Amino acid sequence: MIKAVIFDLDNTLLDFIKMKREAVMNALLSMKEAGLEIDIEDSYKEVMSIYETEGWEHQQVFDKFLNDQIGYVDNKYLASAIVAYRRGKEANLKAYPNVHRTLNHLMKSGIRLAIVSDAPSREAWMRIYYLNLHHMFDVVVTFDDSNERKPSPKPFNLVLEKLGLNKDEVVMIGDWPERDVVGANSLGIKTIFARYGDTFGVKDSGADWDIDDISELIDIVKAVNEK
Repeated sequence: MIKAVIFDLDNTLLDFIKMKREAVMNALLSMKEAGLEIDIEDSYKEVMSIYETEGWEHQQVFDKFLNDQIGYVDNKYLASAIVAYRRGKEANLKAYPNVHRTLNHLMKSGIRLAIVSDAPSREAWMRIYYLNLHHMFDVVVTFDDSNERKPSPKPFNLVLEKLGLNKDEVVMIGDWPERDVVGANSLGIKTIFARYGDTFGVKDSGADWDIDDISELIDIVKAVNEK
């Protein structure tokens, strides 16, 4: 019987890639408006490459970008980038369709909710609060809590421990098969692939279920629990 659903955060509850893309474009346009001579398309590729190399939560991405572009950090350009980035991030940080409705339905059905995220604790909680989901989750496990990233079993074991449940009483949903599905499956946890958040063009997720909308979770939990 499923007693809890464990969610990945980025690209499962919110469109992280869209948010990041729009925020970066905002920042680049603002720096250009402030007088920095750059090609927006090439600069976008460079900034995203920095994130891919340094990590998606890297806080000095525009410092590095400016050093690469002009050899030093000009605080006029840096300030314009940071302010525009934050505004773009806030404007585009939104939950996927049906997230709130689905979570509310699960809660009312007595299903407990948890998050396992590779994001640092502060950033994860900021996104959770931006989405107004902070009151819905019994347990939130971030990278800072386990010090290991998925597919390591450590964050999954930690969330089970905090929930006080075993592997047969939970199901994991995420958008990244190599991390979310493999990590949960290694402990025998049933998995759901969030196809709606897929950014890799996954053909075979290896999950027990693939879904195109988060609301499909409701029928999956209901079907399992009625057996």
